[in-house]
Amino acid sequence: MTDLQQMHQLGEMGVEFAGMIFYHKSPRFVLKHLNGVQVKRAKLKVYKVGVFVNASYDEIINHVENFGLDMVQLHGDETPKFCEKVSDYISVIKAFRITDDDNIPWKIKDYVEAVDMYMFDTMGAGYGGTGKKFNWNMLKGLNIGKPFFLSGGIEPTDAAAIKEFAKEEVAKDLFALDMNSKFETMPGVKDMELVKKFVGELRR
Repeated sequence: MTDLQQMHQLGEMGVEFAGMIFYHKSPRFVLKHLNGVQVKRAKLKVYKVGVFVNASYDEIINHVENFGLDMVQLHGDETPKFCEKVSDYISVIKAFRITDDDNIPWKIKDYVEAVDMYMFDTMGAGYGGTGKKFNWNMLKGLNIGKPFFLSGGIEPTDAAAIKEFAKEEVAKDLFALDMNSKFETMPGVKDMELVKKFVGELRR
């Protein structure tokens, strides 16, 4: 998110999390649009999640303090030891970019004690989102054992597919859905009618 008014609207419609990207190569780089004082004073109803890619510990903690972040999402090549250090200070979501031949239990095993939650996203050329889905069937039959976010090209037409996925045993740990590029009019700006409709369909 790059627009405070939209973040207020998300809170009003019952969306629980709003992500802000602190990766300077991202077209959604939040510091081009907002500063910490604005966000901290805004009294938002959403939990504020800061998204970082291979940032230093000091950089992460400074932004946590300046923006009043509630959680951080580490989307780079952060080691379990680094994640654990950050998680001593704030809740950590570790993102894993999934390919079709990945062994997901093996990929996450070293992070079990180091982070609070996982995010499963689609592998792309860089560190940003691809707008494409990975094969959710790869999660079927697994016991993730930790809350996870489902990401990767989720679309406004996916409510029915998500409800089906939610019936799977693995979905007992499904904690949240990551809605991004498919709900945007431009990077960082959401089509709020699409978001509202999708949230309504999921709740029904």
